[in-house]
Amino acid sequence: MIQSLKSGVQAFGLPLLAGILFLSGCNERETYLPGPREDVRAVLQNPALAAPLPGESVTANVSRAISLGAATNNANWTAAVGNPATRTSHPALAATPKLLWSADIGAGDSRRYRITADPVVSQGRIFTLDSGAQVTATSTSGQTLWTRDLTPASDRQGQGSGGGLAVDGDTLYVSIGYGILAALDVTTGGTRWTQELEASGSGTPMVSGDLVYLTAGDDTGWAVNKTNGRVAWQTSGTPSINNVLGAPAPIIAGQVAIFAYGSGEVQGVFRRGGLDRWNTAVVGKRPGRALSSISDVTGAPVASGDRVFVGNQSGRLAALSLANGMPIWTAREGAITPVWPIGGSIFAISDLNELLRLDASDGSRIWGVPLPNFVKDRPRRQSEIFGNHGPVVAGGRVRVASSDGVLRSYDPTNGVLTGTVEIPGGATTAPVVAGRTLYVVSRKGKLLAFR
Repeated sequence: MIQSLKSGVQAFGLPLLAGILFLSGCNERETYLPGPREDVRAVLQNPALAAPLPGESVTANVSRAISLGAATNNANWTAAVGNPATRTSHPALAATPKLLWSADIGAGDSRRYRITADPVVSQGRIFTLDSGAQVTATSTSGQTLWTRDLTPASDRQGQGSGGGLAVDGDTLYVSIGYGILAALDVTTGGTRWTQELEASGSGTPMVSGDLVYLTAGDDTGWAVNKTNGRVAWQTSGTPSINNVLGAPAPIIAGQVAIFAYGSGEVQGVFRRGGLDRWNTAVVGKRPGRALSSISDVTGAPVASGDRVFVGNQSGRLAALSLANGMPIWTAREGAITPVWPIGGSIFAISDLNELLRLDASDGSRIWGVPLPNFVKDRPRRQSEIFGNHGPVVAGGRVRVASSDGVLRSYDPTNGVLTGTVEIPGGATTAPVVAGRTLYVVSRKGKLLAFR
């Protein structure tokens, strides 16, 4: 046989030998990886499949007392929750508020455009921004006071989306996706000034002292004079193309302005001149169970005491030192919205759509409860997920507004669901509370008031 094979190779060359070897290989059975097959998304729906990683422990939910302090009947809600000077830690609200009224604010969510601006409230007016560039002022009884379309003359409606709001005194500051920061009169909606940002203006502004702070294009921090819109200074972070719509609002804590960028970088600068004080980053992801690898800071910075809490969408949440930016602790929990610090704890909506209570001192988990997740339950159709907005601690409860059309209230001590209220059209913004009334914007472009 060996002699015959050699003769064949000599006669017909290497092609014959290759054919013989190929045919002999066909007799071998291919071995597949043994074991059961699980859908890659099953871990998000079945916690039993999320086995702890080596060296990782899973803490069972516990009930722990918390001191929320007396509820405050705040009249205004003027800015994003990250800034301690403008945040009401525990606003007053009924245990189970009822829908009072609904008012139109313009265009709602669509496949290409989203409402990203949370409402702000000041002097008996609620200000909103639709999914385009229309700003609306609504009275606390639901009447439209004025509307203003900020679409630039050089652009068309529908070419930009995203933005944010902040109000200070008699001026409303509006950033829009067309790359503009505008200052409007709160009474009439008239323009005081506009500033071109040279990038997308989808970030939320923050006002402190005589400056307006804003992140534009997910990698540039701006400080402009709030009276005339002139640029005071700029700072920048590392560019990144993998971003979530809507840049985090800067915060002011003492003499430091803190910006967060799409790359995961967090930057502390001197608020007056913009000189660097410290730089750090919230990077990495939850090994094995990260929902995404996007490094963008989605849990915008929130200052409380001597710490800044910030998180990303990939399974990282960190407490940073306000003085030097050094990490105090990190947790294997992402944050898709700003956390809510109160009573030695922080409440957060995780990247896996859980409402969490963590110990603010070390980041350890106290309890976690699932929030609405996949829109469709069938495994092969599990792609789109519900949006969960908040959390806000108000009236002794943790409130979360979801796009599935429900406002949920939870006991802060143990995470038990205590009540639900229907949100017609589903929520697309975080709830805000002022004058014992909760305001939220629906996906259909309606401002809803609950009391």
